[in-house]
Amino acid sequence: MTSLEKLCIDAIRVLSAEAVQAARSGHPGMPMGMAAPAYVLWTRFLRHDPRNPAWPNRDRFVLSAGHGSMLLYALLHLTGYDLSLEELRRFRQWGSRTPGHPERGVTPGVEVTTGPLGQGFAHGVGMALAHRYLARRFNRPGHAIVDHHIYAIVSDGDLMEGISHEAASLAGHLRLGRLIYLYDDNRITIEGSTDLAFSDDTARRFDSYGWHVQAADGDDLDAVSEAIAQARATTDRPSLILTRTRIACGSPGLEGSHKAHGAPLGAEELQRTKEALQWPLREPFAVPEEVREQFRAAIDRGAGWETQWRGALEAYGRAHPEARAEWDRWQSAELPPHWDAGLWEIDLTTDALATRAASGLALNALAEGVPNLIGGSADLGESNQTVLHGYGAFGPDGVAGPNLHFGVREHAMAAALSGMSLYGGLRPFGGTFLVFADYMRPTLRLTAIMQAPVVFVFTHDSIGVGEDGPTHQPVDQLAALRAIPGLTVIRPADARETIEAWWVALQRRGPVALILTRQKVPVLPRGTGAARGAADDPLPEWISQAPAGGLPPVARGAYVFAQTPRATAQAPELILIGTGSELSLCLSALDALARRDVAARVVSMPSWELFEEQSADYRRAVLPPDVPRRLAVEAGVSLGWERYVGNAGETITLNRFGASAPQAELFAQFGFTAEAVLARARALLEARRPSNAHS
Repeated sequence: MTSLEKLCIDAIRVLSAEAVQAARSGHPGMPMGMAAPAYVLWTRFLRHDPRNPAWPNRDRFVLSAGHGSMLLYALLHLTGYDLSLEELRRFRQWGSRTPGHPERGVTPGVEVTTGPLGQGFAHGVGMALAHRYLARRFNRPGHAIVDHHIYAIVSDGDLMEGISHEAASLAGHLRLGRLIYLYDDNRITIEGSTDLAFSDDTARRFDSYGWHVQAADGDDLDAVSEAIAQARATTDRPSLILTRTRIACGSPGLEGSHKAHGAPLGAEELQRTKEALQWPLREPFAVPEEVREQFRAAIDRGAGWETQWRGALEAYGRAHPEARAEWDRWQSAELPPHWDAGLWEIDLTTDALATRAASGLALNALAEGVPNLIGGSADLGESNQTVLHGYGAFGPDGVAGPNLHFGVREHAMAAALSGMSLYGGLRPFGGTFLVFADYMRPTLRLTAIMQAPVVFVFTHDSIGVGEDGPTHQPVDQLAALRAIPGLTVIRPADARETIEAWWVALQRRGPVALILTRQKVPVLPRGTGAARGAADDPLPEWISQAPAGGLPPVARGAYVFAQTPRATAQAPELILIGTGSELSLCLSALDALARRDVAARVVSMPSWELFEEQSADYRRAVLPPDVPRRLAVEAGVSLGWERYVGNAGETITLNRFGASAPQAELFAQFGFTAEAVLARARALLEARRPSNAHS
């Protein structure tokens, strides 16, 4: 190690410790311990352009150990990204570009929002999967336009979390050879030594997954460099480098101690650390000029790499113009012309169809119009109807079709899909049973925070699962998903609404959860305004705020599906609100109310989130405030429905777990029948002071 290299590494340590001290919170130990390996990676191997952080063929770097965010912020600042020293001073403060954990879209150069341990690990696997798929799709002999690596720094905590086991197993099976992880093997967690709770033989574990495994002393720059070089040369499997480090390296009093994990060093210890490192500058947040020059060489290197790649892309375009045009389309993230044509050609001349089956029809109709659609399921392809028929499967053997087999790994699947989405160029989707959304919830939160456009297909959406019983009947998952800000939840009522839901999902900027039935449900008849809103079948004038050609009603989140003749002539006395399979029950009850000359309306509300995005006038038109008698019907918990039924309304919901029995009997036993809806509706109409009762 030269004196300049030591000074550069110490700059990372000092800046990290100073920022944590200034914030009076944070994690100084990890950045100080991993400073040397990170320096080697960022100055000797990482292909990136600080002036253009998003060029497509850059290496991806993920800090899975996101608590050590100051390591990444120091590297970004020093190498010339648009991240000033002032932002480092404002670490963890309101409005700064240096939040406590890395956030994509906040800090230039941050690829993935990390912090929950294991998430960066699994997102990186998704990025490597995307790299493999795009390389096999677009590279040609002599023209490799997708040719880079995905790196990450992972911690003991990352490797303890269950998601890392799932993701590592998947990556090893798929032999994702462009994936290189540096393991910060400092053997310290918050509570103390890892010996308290962690005695895995990590090398043997990853070897059993099929990874290429090495070890290196983190303080030996040449050893780390040699290990990364060998990992880069290993193209047939992912690589893990066990990098032996010391937490808070350089701190006389806290090096090797768990006390440096999640708290500032303290002013006195920080000063002692600077003295021990022989740091030459007295003022805080100061960087020696020779250090800045050494790191800022990344600017010219990065510009050179990008210029070289863009020249290669031009040559590729001359040799393969059609492939280049397709590459540009995929990278633009724009949907191609007429992408949705196949959706509206789906034959719905059937009495009943499970919405999962309708979703499968929609997916396969979209596959031709949206060629960068890619996805699969957690070992439930046929059940979830997520198989793209006539297309190949993505595997370890050189085949890179769009059908992904994630195995029984819901959590890793969700993170991999998110990583693929963030990588760029692809439109990923993935399916499982709705009850297993709980396994995916940490990743669902991150996709919502990052607004990663992933479509999550959740089938078997209610007690309609039937004989599998309460363990598999998701009565509470809908409420849990709706509680995630930024996640659009759509529960379509029938096949047509399902098709419209896919139309909406592929145009949302963030994640979408489609909630679909196992059992067949009626394909409901439509009157004027209930079709998709094409130019020859427009939405009613009062409901339309759409551009020319209209919008599918599902895009509004809720809409008037039907009403009795009397409600057409006057304001409704009663509003029935249904979602999913329960909408048909509301419609059956409406027929009976029509025969009694009641002014009643049925509102289909497939998406709360989409409805809340509409104008106040539209929302009042669908749910007039002066109609207090409302009844919401949904085979799940009542939580949240008070927003739409109000104090005078009621719900037919299920605030208990289900049972094991045929689905038809379950719906009858739990009161989800047209007769039960009608009885509750009549009671609401007859009551002088309706109560806010829930079943």
